Amino acid sequence: MLRALGSQHLPAKRRFLDTPMQPTATIRRLKAAGAPPRLSAFAQWADRHFKWLLVAPAVLLILALSIYPLLFSLVVSFINYDFQVPGHAFVGLKNFERVVFDPVARWSLLLTAWLSGISVAIEFVLGLLVALTMVRSFPGRGVIMSILIVPLFISPVIVGQAWTLLLQRPFGPTNYILTQLLGQEVTIGWMTERPWLYISLIIADVWQWTPFMFVILLAGLTAIPPNLCEAAELDGVNAWQAFWAITLPHLGPMMLLALTFRLLDAIRMFDTIFIMTGGGPGTQTYTASYYLYTVGFTQFHLSQATAGSWLFLIFTALIVTLLVRRLLKVEPV
Repeated sequence: MLRALGSQHLPAKRRFLDTPMQPTATIRRLKAAGAPPRLSAFAQWADRHFKWLLVAPAVLLILALSIYPLLFSLVVSFINYDFQVPGHAFVGLKNFERVVFDPVARWSLLLTAWLSGISVAIEFVLGLLVALTMVRSFPGRGVIMSILIVPLFISPVIVGQAWTLLLQRPFGPTNYILTQLLGQEVTIGWMTERPWLYISLIIADVWQWTPFMFVILLAGLTAIPPNLCEAAELDGVNAWQAFWAITLPHLGPMMLLALTFRLLDAIRMFDTIFIMTGGGPGTQTYTASYYLYTVGFTQFHLSQATAGSWLFLIFTALIVTLLVRRLLKVEPV
């Protein structure tokens, strides 16, 4: 009784703390349902390795689409994988020897280096000139830039077909236009005569990929601080001197980047050659890619074509290594 009377005089907060808590409706339902089930062994493992499970589909996709074909092609290059010869006997380095001592393979590699080098050089010069012209604002600049980059989005197959229609005689208008301009009949075989067949391939490639150089170099030009050019003008420096002293040093890394990307793409030239010349006449326009295509998918010597692909890959990797090292050494001014 005294305890009951004493509790009546306690503060309300103290009486609340001393009163045992009654289970709420949620707690009563959980107790009625029993203890929560324990996770299975697989669920516990999945919870521990959850971050790896998230990237597992991407890793499996890369293994299936990239690593496995690469390893399989390496195996094929050491065996006899020919549709015309039964069996898959181990032949060692014979497939590589056939490619190395094949004069057509050596010619195709030389032509690849020659065509890609000349095309990229012309594209670089034209792209730089156009970028220098378009770096300043003038009326209609946006429309002209939109027109200039259109070839960049056209398929190389369409480009090859378009230039074939323009150059191929007797239906192409090129010879007729040259006849009218020169005042004498022009009958150039753009697709059959040397050196015109090489010139036609270079023209088609330059027309399509000069905008690529233009876009990258224009981005580099717009990043040059304008106060440097203004200071040069105040000092009486002419445009040619400003280009060599200001523009070229600042644009150097972007130049090397554009040349690297374009050269790595140019050495894989195939589409325009397939459409315009078909590798002919004979093997005169065989590039490395076209040679590997002919050996593998026309003559069905898959093991030899695979060995040639690996040699071409090693050659390309050497070029990439040299260009990337040179690119990493370049420090912006």
